[in-house]
Amino acid sequence: MTATPPEHDPRAPSADPPPSPTALPDPTVPPKPNIHMAALIVWLTIFPLAAIFSTLLAPITVEWHPVLRTFVLTLIVVPIAAYWLMPQMFRWYAALARHRAMRRSNRPVH
Repeated sequence: MTATPPEHDPRAPSADPPPSPTALPDPTVPPKPNIHMAALIVWLTIFPLAAIFSTLLAPITVEWHPVLRTFVLTLIVVPIAAYWLMPQMFRWYAALARHRAMRRSNRPVH
């Protein structure tokens, strides 16, 4: 005597209409970067910051334990990268991808 709960009823209507098979993606909306491009963007953000700040901190932290030195370096680099530089890098990537998509959409089809 098990009753099917209403949320498991196969006849329940869907709140979202099915996607139109003829809908094309908007060329002004850039696609998300693939995993390789995202990794490159992250690396291009983190490596220069780590190199710059490790060089700047070297005279102060030369006698410190390497783990403490790395801890302090990451306390400085990660917030700068996460809150300021990486969002900017991804905005630049999106602008570049949007520009490329617009150029492709204006190109005549052969």
